[in-house]
Amino acid sequence: MQELPIGVQDFEKIRRNNYLYVDKTEKLLQLAKTEKSYFLSRPRRFGKSLTLSTLEAMFQGEAELFKGLYAEEWVKEQSKHPSPVIKLDMSLLAKYKDGGGLNNSLINYLVRYYIKKYKLDIVVKDNSDDVFLDVINELYEQFGHVVLLIDEYDKPITDNINNLEKANEMRETLRSFYGVLKGCSQVKFIFITGVSKFSKTGVFSCLNNLKDISMLKEYSDIVGYTQKELEDNFVDWIENTEKELYMDREELIAKIKEYYDGFSFDGETRVYNPFSVLNFFADSNFSNYWYNSATPSFLAKYLKSHKIKAPKEYIHKKVYEDFTNSHEIESTSVESFLYQAGYLTISERKGNILILDYPNEEVKSSMDRLFLENFYNIQDDAEFSSDIWESLEVEDIAQVANIFNEALKAIPENIFAPSIEGEKKQDDYKDRDESWYRSLFLMLLSGAKITYFSEVHTFKGRPDVVVVFKDKLVIVIEFKFASTSKDVDKKRQEGEEQIKSRDYASAYKSTKKIITAVFVADDEKRQIIL
Repeated sequence: MQELPIGVQDFEKIRRNNYLYVDKTEKLLQLAKTEKSYFLSRPRRFGKSLTLSTLEAMFQGEAELFKGLYAEEWVKEQSKHPSPVIKLDMSLLAKYKDGGGLNNSLINYLVRYYIKKYKLDIVVKDNSDDVFLDVINELYEQFGHVVLLIDEYDKPITDNINNLEKANEMRETLRSFYGVLKGCSQVKFIFITGVSKFSKTGVFSCLNNLKDISMLKEYSDIVGYTQKELEDNFVDWIENTEKELYMDREELIAKIKEYYDGFSFDGETRVYNPFSVLNFFADSNFSNYWYNSATPSFLAKYLKSHKIKAPKEYIHKKVYEDFTNSHEIESTSVESFLYQAGYLTISERKGNILILDYPNEEVKSSMDRLFLENFYNIQDDAEFSSDIWESLEVEDIAQVANIFNEALKAIPENIFAPSIEGEKKQDDYKDRDESWYRSLFLMLLSGAKITYFSEVHTFKGRPDVVVVFKDKLVIVIEFKFASTSKDVDKKRQEGEEQIKSRDYASAYKSTKKIITAVFVADDEKRQIIL
């Protein structure tokens, strides 16, 4: 089997070491032939850096790397007159404390990677934009029209997204730096990637002809793996995983799809996140690779300071198709930020309305974990999840309630409540309601990878939660909220009567065992009582 390129974003290294490579050069060639300017927004760990590395090798005419790939003949021709390429990776910049530090870091980057490398006759000035323009001009004079590739153009901004004063300093520095590109005829092709589209950084205000291909159907699979690419390119690894997990091909493919597929940037084409797929095949284990790799610390801080809602509120979320456009760091909506960070994706398009949702089980679980750890201070969700699983194995619903109560004890009183539009409260429990407790319970189930359905429609009503465990046990749970302990018995009776009168269990009679339960949230004691 070809080795998996986990963490390898260098195209030359992948090809020379015979790592597995999914050929994306057909789409890249479509862009390269146009000699225009493009912007692509994608979440982290989605292959943007590899895309730029591939474009670099294409324009430099490194023909031996493209044998057997779609762009082979074009690159052979390009090798006769290679283009000078400037590839700026903003994640490689030295750490900077302010706009001046960023300016110096940009200068040092250009000196190290271009002035010294090409032995350019340039007097280094104090302004990064002046040095940038001099590098472009000198490369053009010596080698011809320049190709410019910028990876993670917005990183200096997003790294400081929770400090607006500092973020604005970065924005002003980048505005001057990128402003060099306005009317720069020496550059024939530009490709810029990032997570967010902040129009005032200068890239989008100075380059009127910069085409945003982020949501175009034609380039919806320019990064990520389609279902066909997965099954065609990972044949050996699929066969190996079948043996490792004792699963047949159809069952395995279906489960991989459920866990890791579903990202869509046009509402039609679905792709897998490459990082998760590669790690899955390497481990032969359905684990959550997304959370630790694609959850930068600034995200949790940002969400805490904005009007973030509980995870269930973003299921089938309707937004206008331009919801990511022209937003600045001060006004970016939560939906836009979650989408661009990869937590939400476009599940459907209806005219100029987009329906957002979680792409797959891995990301949904990551979102729940993000909330449990950062909003509810529940750090041991893995232990809670394991305990819930073991309790369901022996059909002990009382113990499930006890585990939930242990989780509730971990929540501090002074955290703000995401279920009420992010408004900070002196005591978070004064305004709790039934849905708050239910939402937290569902997050714990999600973390345990236990199948559940919330507010399932039946012909007589909607039970709050239906848990399906290993296709042998169904638990129908009705949640009730008691603001004081003296109301608990009354609320329990209401729940029991509701389950009985609406015959919630009848829809699951084919299951081996059905259990019904009423979880009463005693808000005074902050616990669930059966």
